[in-house]
Amino acid sequence: MALFEIDVFPCRSDNFGVLLHDPETKLTAAIDAPEEAPILDALARRGWKLTHILTTHHHQDHVEANLALKEKFDCEIIGPINEAVAIPGLDQAFGDNDRFEFAGHPVHVIETPGHTAGHICYYFPDDALLFAADTLFALGCGRLFERPAADMWQSLQKLAELPDETKVYFGHEYTLSNARFAVTVDPDNAALAKRAGEIETLRADGKFNIPTTIGLEKATNPFLRPSDAGIRAHLGMEAASDADVFAEIRKRKDNFR
Repeated sequence: MALFEIDVFPCRSDNFGVLLHDPETKLTAAIDAPEEAPILDALARRGWKLTHILTTHHHQDHVEANLALKEKFDCEIIGPINEAVAIPGLDQAFGDNDRFEFAGHPVHVIETPGHTAGHICYYFPDDALLFAADTLFALGCGRLFERPAADMWQSLQKLAELPDETKVYFGHEYTLSNARFAVTVDPDNAALAKRAGEIETLRADGKFNIPTTIGLEKATNPFLRPSDAGIRAHLGMEAASDADVFAEIRKRKDNFR
């Protein structure tokens, strides 16, 4: 089984477009469809034909190009069963723990409510790939629009259980803001301080911070670290539940400028 080729490129103001291509079968999937023109440009640059769209959630900046791309390529659109009515052009819907294959590679569907009620992530276990969209970012997580903090914390725990080497592709380039926030709630984390400095340099050079890994996020992302004694002490929440600490971190990020 051949390794996937992955192309990442900017869309809209801060979205990532991601194409996943299997060189043996020539199948190509877009992870969400935030904007038609950059996706078409990337396909043309690589000489690929779009065959699938793997939709993670219903927000407009992730489905805007679904119908245009489907009309152009007759591609199959897969998406979350609990948001099926809101996904343009949907052909197949999947929920938590469902399985399917893409280009002969097994795909596990992980339902991660929080950012939206039916958000799903796509995990390719044989390839150690996770497409997390707006659930897990580098040093961050998605805003809570449709489910409470406790639900998002449960969702993030599911992702944290994946192998540390799993590469994580996410939906937006928020990493610089996330890094600047993270050090305010986890100031004594040497690994985080080092990473934050590296991110400042990368963004100053116009470079992206994608993919990350589950292991790196567990070591440095405060949204995956509410049990950490240092974070709890800094927040004055030594006796609180992990869910409550997570909720406080999310609240502080919402108000961070």
